[in-house]
Amino acid sequence: MKKLLKLKVFAIILFFFFFVSCDNNDDVPMPADNTITGLAVKNPNLKILVQALTRAELATTLQGTGPFTVFAPTDAAFTAFLKTTQYATINDVPKDVLTQILLNHVVSGSVKSTALTTGYIKTLAKGSASVTNTLSMYVDITSSVKLNGVANVTIADVIASNGVIHVVDAVIGLPTIVTHALANKNFSSLVSALTGAGQPDFVTILSGTGPFTVFAPTNTAFTALNAELAPGGIASVSAANLTKVLQYHVVSPANVLAATLTEGQMVTPILTPAQKFTIQLTGGAKIKDANNRLSNIIITDVQCANGVIHAVDRVLLPVL
Repeated sequence: MKKLLKLKVFAIILFFFFFVSCDNNDDVPMPADNTITGLAVKNPNLKILVQALTRAELATTLQGTGPFTVFAPTDAAFTAFLKTTQYATINDVPKDVLTQILLNHVVSGSVKSTALTTGYIKTLAKGSASVTNTLSMYVDITSSVKLNGVANVTIADVIASNGVIHVVDAVIGLPTIVTHALANKNFSSLVSALTGAGQPDFVTILSGTGPFTVFAPTNTAFTALNAELAPGGIASVSAANLTKVLQYHVVSPANVLAATLTEGQMVTPILTPAQKFTIQLTGGAKIKDANNRLSNIIITDVQCANGVIHAVDRVLLPVL
């Protein structure tokens, strides 16, 4: 009898201990989620971003170790973006497309605004032109921080436990050749030439599937050509001949990365009838055009969704 009584008392004590322990556990606060995803969830202006990350199965990724830098579009930015598409809501965007759009806002490493400089950085997104080279993003800090010419950083340096968030006012779509040409002010002369009177619709062409490899002359290159063609300058070149000059800088279908260029390689642009130019690598990557003029390749592998851009410091000239 005494033994049975002891067992009952022990059972009551054990039950009481378990009940109190569970009750106390309920009072223990859960650790705060200060990851990029966690901070986004807490921000009332990033609800669509969180919805998109969840649908694309990237929310967990951005809770990982990282570090990551995320350019986070606001709800207003997503709403404006959807109006330019055929999709009514973020859930209507195909998952594979949505995933790459979101990854186009993510950069490896923790990059604070003070570390950003004007130039190209690599996102984690990929386009159809290359399965290996991730897409480039053009950062312009001339007056504020602008990305690919379309998105401005409105809130910088929201520090997370696994990186940093910069809030932006627009969704940064996957960039085409045209996107990057427009974003970089050093290509403004090239853009003017491509869109000039009497030219084919190069904007539509270079926004197409491609893939394209474009050897893009800088503004300095066009200034030098203007002097080279004195006294008439570039204005003396007929529209038909200017078309040939511009076509001479485009190779398609091809996404030719700098690492695949070889000494003495003969390259055939889209110009018809065909004229080639030659790659020279000794002493730095150069192009020898059909007139034996040399141009230095000064920026390489600006990856676009539909091709790649290499900047050159001299306009290439075919035989006209």
